[in-house]
Amino acid sequence: MKRLGPELKMPDLKVPDFLADLYYDLRDRRLLPLVVLAIVAIVSVPFLLGGDPEIEVHPSGPAGASISGVQTRTAELAVVEAKPGLRDYRKRLRGRQPTDPFEQRYAGPVLKGTELGGGGGEGSGSGSETSTSVTRTSKSVTKTTKTTSGDTTKTTTTTDATGGDEDGELTLFSFGIDAKIVRTVTKPDGGKETHPSTHRRVTPPTALPSTETQVVTYMGISPETTKPLLLISDEVTAVYGEAKCLSGASTCQLIEIDVGLPITFVFGPNGARYKITVLDVEPVVAAKPASSP
Repeated sequence: MKRLGPELKMPDLKVPDFLADLYYDLRDRRLLPLVVLAIVAIVSVPFLLGGDPEIEVHPSGPAGASISGVQTRTAELAVVEAKPGLRDYRKRLRGRQPTDPFEQRYAGPVLKGTELGGGGGEGSGSGSETSTSVTRTSKSVTKTTKTTSGDTTKTTTTTDATGGDEDGELTLFSFGIDAKIVRTVTKPDGGKETHPSTHRRVTPPTALPSTETQVVTYMGISPETTKPLLLISDEVTAVYGEAKCLSGASTCQLIEIDVGLPITFVFGPNGARYKITVLDVEPVVAAKPASSP
């Protein structure tokens, strides 16, 4: 069978290698449908967003006249001018009443009817007033309290002496000790003779056991440890017991002792022994200075 007409030859089209590789790669990874959807979306978005609705406007005309077949495409933005102006003060302040700025409207606190230390109870309706004045001097403190309740006025005056008696004199206090002293001497025949004695409320400075026989001198208490301090006489040749030396190089002169621990001192050429034990330390009245004229 013969073919009629000239023989048509199809053009020899060849796809680039990278496009073929891309196509087969997407097909093997099953991503080809996603790529097609993405291309369709990219192409269709401008058409979907670019179209504006058409609005038919029929212009008004005289009665009986009509215009047909006319379509007007409009897109207008209406801008209205704002004119806020100022608010009328009569409307803004219509709920308030005018006041005089020079008129005193707030008074000070009212103290009438109050009592010192708490509120008034029954019978306080008539009003009560309390005033207190304090006068201080170098020797005393005078406190005067005046209470007014109704028609009754009561005045109370209290005078307190600062550290003194009714005369307003100052009283000095010190720390005294109670000490027990046992004197032991040796007789010519070799026997021992003891003489115990107790000294109460000894204030500093006081020689112990007496002013004639000054073995030690009580000098008060230490401000740091509050322990008694004893000054040792030069005639003491030996000291036995537990004590802390506070002053002295070769020979200790000032010692600090504990309450209740005995200390033995060897005194004088005869070697008499004095065992001193401090029993207690307490504050005592030292002296009253002469009042100034």
